[in-house]
Amino acid sequence: MSEFFSQTLTGFTAMSHWEYIAVFFSVAYLLFAIKENSWCWPAAFASTLIYTLLYWNGALLMESLLNVYYMVMAIVGWYWWKNPKQQAPLEIQSWSLEKHTVVIVCTGVATLVFGYFMDNYTRAEMAYLDSFTTCFAIVTTYLVAQKVLENWLYWVVIDAASMYLYYAKGYYPTLALFVFYTLMAMWGFKTWYEELEQRTGKKLVEL
Repeated sequence: MSEFFSQTLTGFTAMSHWEYIAVFFSVAYLLFAIKENSWCWPAAFASTLIYTLLYWNGALLMESLLNVYYMVMAIVGWYWWKNPKQQAPLEIQSWSLEKHTVVIVCTGVATLVFGYFMDNYTRAEMAYLDSFTTCFAIVTTYLVAQKVLENWLYWVVIDAASMYLYYAKGYYPTLALFVFYTLMAMWGFKTWYEELEQRTGKKLVEL
């Protein structure tokens, strides 16, 4: 345990100022998203722009491309949440179990396909777990942009899987951050659920 805290502290000390700025905007994104504030998307764009450049310079091309996707979704999310055409404001919604089952099955298949490719044709380590977190993160980002309540539950699972991945790789500072992100996702679900329940007057099982 002392080794964990020691390496975590060392890792935070070794982080560049750009990494700290990216973390700041990532936390800002979560806080704004929980409050349904559209400024979460500029914060997301700023953090993912920094991570895109950091990963590209570090030759982590897939991670860099993933963050390019996040940047695009930040623009899309801002557009949807701001409603430039004066449409009805986008409100929190809950998808049916059947719809989530389709999402999970399709994304699971994509995970296996990409995991197989990465495991057999690249030098990727823990390829299937890495593919799982990547594929589901892509889908879940779309759910956030659509204000789907259950996106927060997806993030809890994704962050938990990521924590194991970072622990196994020895990325202790990132692991510590993802513990915080997981707690934020739990808070996000609670906050959105309470608002949805107040607006509709229905419990989650009745939606």
